[in-house]
Amino acid sequence: MVRKIGVLGGTFDPVHRGHILMAGEARARLGLEEVIMVPAGQPMLKPPHAITPAEHRLEMLRLAAAGKPYIKISTAEIERPGPSYTVETVAGLRARYAKDDEIYFILGWDSLAQLPQWREPGRLVGMCRLVAVPRPGYARPEIDALEAGVPGIAGKIVWLEKPQVAVSATDIREKLKKGGPIGRLVPGPVARYIREHRLYTE
Repeated sequence: MVRKIGVLGGTFDPVHRGHILMAGEARARLGLEEVIMVPAGQPMLKPPHAITPAEHRLEMLRLAAAGKPYIKISTAEIERPGPSYTVETVAGLRARYAKDDEIYFILGWDSLAQLPQWREPGRLVGMCRLVAVPRPGYARPEIDALEAGVPGIAGKIVWLEKPQVAVSATDIREKLKKGGPIGRLVPGPVARYIREHRLYTE
């Protein structure tokens, strides 16, 4: 029996309701058996001091996933030294599953537009399908431009029309610096964890 496995990566700094909605919508729409959330170790495009320590981001993910058995968490990128590359993460996951199992990499339209600049995008697309989720404020990427950068990508994209994720981790961090409320933006246990550990206050 073919298994369908979703993968959702990110810094999750912090994880928010939009991330959970993306995982849930992709699961419902595509019949995914599980969605593996992969917090980044050191993202290639961000300096080390720019992100919250991995132990906090990992614990917030665990709190957000509680009660959702279809969400699994992988620490592969946190444990891997050096910059995090999606192609290596997907290759590692690909090796864990049967040859016929299908991997669906979930990403926003904004990230999809940048995918031709990622490390080994052709190899990445060869190992999985891409689940493109809309982001308010971002146009749907042009297929011709994507195909020019990564030949064959057009046939590997599954376009979702929802959820319309209007929240971002950057906005949440800014609100916290100003002492604003975040209760509607992150799961309750995550909000409590942020308060208890005084994250994002400086």
